[in-house]
Amino acid sequence: MCGIVGFAEEHHDPAAARRTLQEMAALIRHRGPDGEGLYADGRAALGHRRLSIIDLEGGGQPMFNEDGSLVVVFNGEIYNYRELARQLSAAGHSFATHSDTEVLLHGWEQWGKALPGKLRGMFAFVLWDSRTGTLFGARDLFGIKPLYYYRRGELLLFASEIKAFLAHPGFVKRFNADRLPDYLSCEYLPGDETLFTGVYELLPGHSFTWRAGRLTREAYAKIRYRIRSGRSLEEWAEEIDKAFTHSVAAHKIADVEVGAFLSGGVDSSLTVAKAAKQQKHLQCFSVGYAEEAYSELPAARQAAQALDVPCTETTVGPADFFAANRAIQWYLDEPMPNPAEVPLYFLCQAARRKVKVVLSGEGADELFGGYPLYCQGVHMQAWQRLPRSVRRLLARCLPGSGFLRRGAQNRWQRCARANYVFATPAERDCYLKRPAGTPPPARRFKPWFDQVRGLDEATALQWVDLHTWLPRDILRKADRMSMAHSLELRVPFLDREVLAVAMGLPRQLRCTRRKTKVALRAAAARSLSPELSGRKKRGFPVPLAGWLRQDTYYTMVREKFVGPVAEQFFDTRALCELLEAHRQGKVNAMTKIWSFYCFILWYELYFVDPQPPQL
Repeated sequence: MCGIVGFAEEHHDPAAARRTLQEMAALIRHRGPDGEGLYADGRAALGHRRLSIIDLEGGGQPMFNEDGSLVVVFNGEIYNYRELARQLSAAGHSFATHSDTEVLLHGWEQWGKALPGKLRGMFAFVLWDSRTGTLFGARDLFGIKPLYYYRRGELLLFASEIKAFLAHPGFVKRFNADRLPDYLSCEYLPGDETLFTGVYELLPGHSFTWRAGRLTREAYAKIRYRIRSGRSLEEWAEEIDKAFTHSVAAHKIADVEVGAFLSGGVDSSLTVAKAAKQQKHLQCFSVGYAEEAYSELPAARQAAQALDVPCTETTVGPADFFAANRAIQWYLDEPMPNPAEVPLYFLCQAARRKVKVVLSGEGADELFGGYPLYCQGVHMQAWQRLPRSVRRLLARCLPGSGFLRRGAQNRWQRCARANYVFATPAERDCYLKRPAGTPPPARRFKPWFDQVRGLDEATALQWVDLHTWLPRDILRKADRMSMAHSLELRVPFLDREVLAVAMGLPRQLRCTRRKTKVALRAAAARSLSPELSGRKKRGFPVPLAGWLRQDTYYTMVREKFVGPVAEQFFDTRALCELLEAHRQGKVNAMTKIWSFYCFILWYELYFVDPQPPQL
């Protein structure tokens, strides 16, 4: 796990490029405190910050091929690198290290642009071929590891985190104000745009090629459902169990100790159960609150006892929660108001004191049908059998029914992720200083729904989540909060072999009207008690709503709501009225308040006083 930075242009001074590169790398030092490597010639510059996990002595980067004409920087882990190294050795390539990074060099020599499709793992890498003047980059299929780029004329910048671009003199920093409404509605921007004008995130499963100032992008792999019918639940459970067991074993490859997160839910409990069988004295880590109604600690404690693993508990209070949020928004690059990122920040901090790598359960819900949203999709699918005219008539006759209203809409229009914070664009726009004049956020999701018109509703929702919610929310906060503490977080559910099994599952073995993760729970029952394998999804609740009603934190938020950033973008009176209504208990506006507050903190950090907070 590391951080990468770099740039390419038709000509630059190598010495000056190296100095700029070092400044860029310094801004993401947290991703790799164990070492720094820099390379610059007259056209390209590649930098690397290393977190040593595999081949501690010989895996330094940038790494070169035998004649030095090829150089690569890489963030992530390739779990099938030994198998690929054997194939490449048989083809005549010679290896100088035992690092997974070297597979990328010889893989490029052997397979060219087909290389990313052969990799099993989480990765973002950029490779410079000085012989052909080609800069090639790729990102893993799920988007576990980030890769951003910025183009201005013939200049191309790339980095693991956007903040690295701040150190390059060719970077023009501008706020992408047109996308503020989408951020407020969704908590993130679906697609490849960011809140920095001209900065894009390379989409999962995609690669880019830069040559002679020209940039091209293409998909090297796609996620497709290939449903296999005629198999029993027991047969599916066995196949899932086998694939996941192998995945956990692959994700434990490291030359340092590996631990695991444990919340007490089925995903983390199954991960810990598999890892504990493969490693003695597996260290586990859990986080929660003093407010037991919101805390995962009792469930995690119960799971740890059942699985016979030691578990380090961390408790987060309101003072720590609010104090950390400024640093958290800095690490995130873009504002993210999902309160779950705050306890995750402290969980990663506690884990890093004892281990350098942890396993976590992200991705199970998206692959195996774990969200209640998908159960709603099953209900909606049945409702869609009625003629649309009838559905519209019923929605008009019973206007208070949200289900009927959504049922009269197109599938993309009723996407719950599109209005995650505000029920409608009109509700959101009343807080904006200037009318938005932008498409409804649901329209941003339409291109994904258009690609899966033939799938049933629940399956289509899963597929869209895999391409939007998962990489832009779930995995982004997982990467940033772990890397903030120089901790490598691995996600064995998001594995190529596990994906192949999940994509074959019939819908009724993923979710029904009332049940989630049907087949995965059956697989988990082979390793877990009925109580653990059947535990309902809890999410990651936080007691933030109550804290915002306390004088200390109410005052803290209100100061931002009447400050200069709020005055620039929002109707400050409307913000204060919302905050006051929440304080008095008239409404629960926690999510809305937190969205505005996190945006203001982020904007101050990156556009008012662009200095990293004291960490």
